[in-house]
Amino acid sequence: MTAAVFHARGGGYPLGMTLKEYRSRRASGRSPEPRGRRRGRSRKSPRFVIQHHAATTDHYDFRLEIDGVLVSWAVPKGPSINPKDKRMARRTEDHPMEYEDFEGVIPKGEYGAGRVIVWDRGTYTSDRDMAEGLERGHLSFRLNGEKLHGGFALTRLRTGKDEAWLLVKKSDEDADGRRKPVRSQPESVLSGRTLDELS
Repeated sequence: MTAAVFHARGGGYPLGMTLKEYRSRRASGRSPEPRGRRRGRSRKSPRFVIQHHAATTDHYDFRLEIDGVLVSWAVPKGPSINPKDKRMARRTEDHPMEYEDFEGVIPKGEYGAGRVIVWDRGTYTSDRDMAEGLERGHLSFRLNGEKLHGGFALTRLRTGKDEAWLLVKKSDEDADGRRKPVRSQPESVLSGRTLDELS
């Protein structure tokens, strides 16, 4: 079953996570964010993007391409490459694929107002169907980004309006209990700027 079918049936994850929800929260012409639309399944490896977002609270938006949209989670502390770290991840609305290139300032008064940079991006692989994993509440995948590599997992802890997941790094050759990339590599992979340098 595809993610599109999950949305249509209202199953698997909360209603209101579709691109319609994304668009309803953004005023056309006032926010620089792309309107976007659902795309067909990518023939190449699916994409991922992690955006550092200084809004009401500072957080990282972790997004995985699944069935033509960027399925999204807000991760307050950002991803860790230490398998001992367990990062809370709150499910947010799906974003259009065009969002993987978005970097800029969302104006004051708009939904998500604040600065956004593309902290990391790349492709990912999984030996399991991601749409089915999303419904079951467990996703297992390997990132091939500019900063992050190796195996990660997302596991759903709570359903409903405040759907919550746990993001963890798997124990593999890319795990490192000492390095903290969100601190040591704060810059954008697109512009080289940090949030503080974004005007």
